[in-house]
Amino acid sequence: MNTNIIKALDSNLLTLEFDKIISTLTEYAVSDSAKEQLSSLRPYLREDDARRKMEETTEGRKLYDYLGNPPLSTMQNLKDILLLCEQDGVLLPEQLTIIIQFITSCKRLKRYLERGNDLQLTLTSYAYSIDTLDALYEELNKSIYNNQVDDSASTDLRNIRRKIENSQVTIKQKLESLLRSKREYFTDSYVSTRNGHSVLPVKKEYKHQVSGSVIDMSATGSTYFIEPTIVSKLQEEISTLRIMEDNEIRKILYILTSFVTDSIEALRTNMEVMTSLDVIFAKAKLSADLDAHEVTITTNHTIRIEEGRHPLLNQSECVPLTFHMDENTTGIVITGPNTGGKTVALKTVGLLSTMAQCGLHIPAKNTSVIAMHNMVLCDIGDGQSITHNLSTFSSHITNVIHIIQEASVESLVLLDELGSGTDPAEGMGIAISILEELRSIPCRFIATTHYPEVKEYVAQTEGLINARMAFDRESLRPLYQLIIGEAGESCALYIAKRLGLPDHMLNIARHYAYKEKTVNELPQKQMNQTPRTNNSSPLVKTKPKNQDKTKAKTYHIGDSVIVYPQKILGIVYEPHPTNQGEIGVQIRGKKQLINHKRIKLKTPATELYPADYDFSILFDSVELRKTRHQTNRMYRKNTTVNID
Repeated sequence: MNTNIIKALDSNLLTLEFDKIISTLTEYAVSDSAKEQLSSLRPYLREDDARRKMEETTEGRKLYDYLGNPPLSTMQNLKDILLLCEQDGVLLPEQLTIIIQFITSCKRLKRYLERGNDLQLTLTSYAYSIDTLDALYEELNKSIYNNQVDDSASTDLRNIRRKIENSQVTIKQKLESLLRSKREYFTDSYVSTRNGHSVLPVKKEYKHQVSGSVIDMSATGSTYFIEPTIVSKLQEEISTLRIMEDNEIRKILYILTSFVTDSIEALRTNMEVMTSLDVIFAKAKLSADLDAHEVTITTNHTIRIEEGRHPLLNQSECVPLTFHMDENTTGIVITGPNTGGKTVALKTVGLLSTMAQCGLHIPAKNTSVIAMHNMVLCDIGDGQSITHNLSTFSSHITNVIHIIQEASVESLVLLDELGSGTDPAEGMGIAISILEELRSIPCRFIATTHYPEVKEYVAQTEGLINARMAFDRESLRPLYQLIIGEAGESCALYIAKRLGLPDHMLNIARHYAYKEKTVNELPQKQMNQTPRTNNSSPLVKTKPKNQDKTKAKTYHIGDSVIVYPQKILGIVYEPHPTNQGEIGVQIRGKKQLINHKRIKLKTPATELYPADYDFSILFDSVELRKTRHQTNRMYRKNTTVNID
């Protein structure tokens, strides 16, 4: 588990094990930049944002299912390479190879997106933002091969290397000739290389018979490696040529680096597009892995999970959860036997709500509805601890106090084993007081408990509903199914009887368990208090808009439009599309032709300008408007000019 993810998440998300979802997402991502973005993924508080991200995941899933894994790039060290260019550094062949590989990935990704045009997805419009950098690619690909500057990089480099090669062949021929003619002088019959020099292995007793420079000696001293005088001049020529080769390589690398620097903005834009798509496809891969679906997100207080499965459990063995909580329900209290799945049900609701609000698909039917919350507050224990002492109780109460202080009308509170860990009578009273306080906020809450008095309190209180986990009385096994509207039983006496506990012991147990059981009159709080708010960021509900029912994409001069994927504003100056489907849009004072698929109407011109507005003020220069004005002044209707 990534410790950085754990540190960044708050305790509530850790309790819900959202960190494991984040960890899985980062494993699906290819690039470090995408992993970093996914690590900081948190629930969106704007309804527009949550829905937009959910739609992105849906389109990513459709494209992933249709075309398979996208050709994304790791972009390893690419950011540092571009920074080096900006600092007037010179790139090495290995770094230029990384640039080549990245451009290749961009070309493949663009083709991948274009192949998905048949699906008519907004996501495929990212292809228009990918620059294939053909000129740069051609220069780099011609000059760099196998992490080295290739001979084809320049004519001078090719000639220098040819001369070096010819000189090396000549040296080898002369040395081999000497080896053949004076075999008795040498310990071996082949040419060796020592310290960059071509040498002959001369026996110690013949070292004065071979004219040349001693370059090295064997460990025993019996062999001298001598560079004969007959090749020394050629060796010096090679050394000079090597210097010329290095100079030419540096010159080529400098030129290639300048080409990269000239394209740095396009490369950065491609990196941003690659990262955005990497994030979207990581979410799509998680959706496919969980067999998850897009669900409806709303700011109305409605939660409807249809056959939801906890994403961290074995999906084939997990019993689906169906959970409904409408706008008129403030809280649901779940009762039932231990190991019946109450805690899993709590975590499932909390985790699926968090995932959906992050724009992720959830493993539930697509008819499910998830309400947005400004936070999910949890006090969930494992419910299996043997020791329920004061420290455990104190920990729970500390958490509950914090939750009550933080919760607002837009919060979802999850409480497990409410009032446990202390005297049953006092625990029951504390449990009911906590539920009363949560009602007064009023926040939405789901709680689990064993206390029968709490079940009776819920049954008598408006806005609260009992629920239970189903239990098979025949097999004495939990069914892990939530039934809303019915209070559960611990089933302890029934299980004890089925397992053979004597009747007289059961009668005693029943007497002491139920003889003092009464339904207490509880003071009801006035529920017409002003809903509590807090300092946390409020949810922002999408304002309903009058949707245009027409499907035809028609624009008019002066329409304000959004250009994707950069999401920048522009004004239509030429509404009639070209043969290529391009619309004339003025962006920041510059006229451009933009593909109609990348344009979305923001505000029609009729809402921005009066009916007789002169659009030449927006689109024409002052000089052009003056010229047009002068021309109009000189025009005389029904006037004929005679030319002799």
